[in-house]
Amino acid sequence: MSTTKNNNNKKYISYRQRCPQANGLERLAPLVHSVEETPDPIPTTIKGTIPTWINGSFLRNGPGKFEFGKDRYTHWFDGMAMMHRFHICEGNVTYSSRFLRSDSYVQNSEKNRIVVSEFGTLAMPDPCKNIFARFFSRFQIPKATDNASVNFVKYKGDYYVSTETNYMRRVDPQSLETKEKVDWSQYIAVNSATAHPHYDREGATYNMGNSYGKGGFFYNIIRVPPPEDKAATEDSADLTGAKVICSIRAAEPRKPSYYHSFVMSENYIVFIEQPIKLDLLKFMLYRIQGKSFHKVMTWEPQYQTNFHLVNRHTGKESEVKYQAAPMFTLHQINAYEDNGFLVMDMCCGDDGEVIGDFTLENLRRDSGEEMDKFYNSLCRNLPRRYVLPLTVDEQTPLDQNLVTLNNSKATAKKTKPGEVYMTHEELHDDELLQYGGLEFPQINYDRYNGRPYRYFYSCGFGHVFSDSLLKMDVHTKELKVWRYPGLYPSEPVFVASPKATEEDDGVVLSVIITPREEKSTFLLVLDAKTFTELGRAEVPVNIPYGTHGVFNEMG
Repeated sequence: MSTTKNNNNKKYISYRQRCPQANGLERLAPLVHSVEETPDPIPTTIKGTIPTWINGSFLRNGPGKFEFGKDRYTHWFDGMAMMHRFHICEGNVTYSSRFLRSDSYVQNSEKNRIVVSEFGTLAMPDPCKNIFARFFSRFQIPKATDNASVNFVKYKGDYYVSTETNYMRRVDPQSLETKEKVDWSQYIAVNSATAHPHYDREGATYNMGNSYGKGGFFYNIIRVPPPEDKAATEDSADLTGAKVICSIRAAEPRKPSYYHSFVMSENYIVFIEQPIKLDLLKFMLYRIQGKSFHKVMTWEPQYQTNFHLVNRHTGKESEVKYQAAPMFTLHQINAYEDNGFLVMDMCCGDDGEVIGDFTLENLRRDSGEEMDKFYNSLCRNLPRRYVLPLTVDEQTPLDQNLVTLNNSKATAKKTKPGEVYMTHEELHDDELLQYGGLEFPQINYDRYNGRPYRYFYSCGFGHVFSDSLLKMDVHTKELKVWRYPGLYPSEPVFVASPKATEEDDGVVLSVIITPREEKSTFLLVLDAKTFTELGRAEVPVNIPYGTHGVFNEMG
């Protein structure tokens, strides 16, 4: 792959080239096979010690069923949502799991074929219909799926499972029972919402969703108020009081940007308009041609990355245009304000060609050359820090670095009136490259989100699926690592100890799966400070590779 020149006319070496090439990777097919649910909690075998102060449930989400009858899903994201619960109490752990009873799951199960289209799989017309009816069904816009397989989220004290459409499902975090379907567009004028909301310290939830109409395409910041006292007694979904606090017009109305999350600090929200574009015309055309949705996303590095700064209390967007070189980001790490600057840490890639590649065919490639080729073609994501100056006006001088924070290598220059161009600081040393970069970052969210912090936890990607757990010190860029051949950890979730005085007082939880042995899953508990194993809870089930999870203290 050739090196490209960047703005400074230095040769730019891509993240993929900086990380080592893989050789002899093992196959992962067993991690993307359908599994059975375990609705009644079963005991686990404890090795080592699970601290007795941990009291609650580790909830995880992800695809768990990849076919109905003879129909097979194309893309990993398409698998039917399966919820997992590790209940931890007095040093013991039980495990249960359930498929989300989404409309998609129920309708597919009844017909024993795929009748609802997903991200990468188009439902075929009903074979019982006549040829004309089948032809015309192509012209109907497919209903959005409610197969909410990405995350567990909270609104007004209730748990929901979420994907990136306008539908969520309320769920019972104890029994994993599926409750009602909630349509965002019934509450506010948006037709989608991310699976990565932010929470403030008063209990309000913030999210982002799209809307489009005659006026153009908009990215909307949504606020859902904290729960009211009386709400606790009513067993029903409640998003009343949800409102759009800011609408940001898309730079290209026919090619809006894809986004998976957004930035939030104590006083600001930043929406990153990145050059992964959704082609709306292609979307309509593909439906008629019978192609799947994941092919309508394109990486268009001729566009810059735009950072939209919004005051989260007033909903007012800054008139300053903040820009940076093309990049893409799926997950934010943290953001905080410091002496007139907004410091934003996130996992970034420099080549967005990859999102559509997680087809089940690719993930099920044979070990060795086939798998190496696929892994080596993927982008590597690395942590970056951008520093955005909050006080830019007519008096601000042109073409000089405005970032005056100690030890900061990030820059921000006013290039012309009302425009600032930012360059990032790499938030890591070269040591990280040997772990294949990182993703799925998590912090001590309750106490440090939106505030200055020191540590984050994440997964290293020396394989197509994560094969290590990492703890990063953002002050020194030092890493602590948990990694064993053949073991594939889930996103690490931090749980603070009850009397914590320091940021990393607590444990990190991760579910470890392996393609090498049947039913050899375990919940890993690491000491967050030392990043060494305290104990594990072994459970004799297969769990497919999943997406995100949360710790629910209520249990």
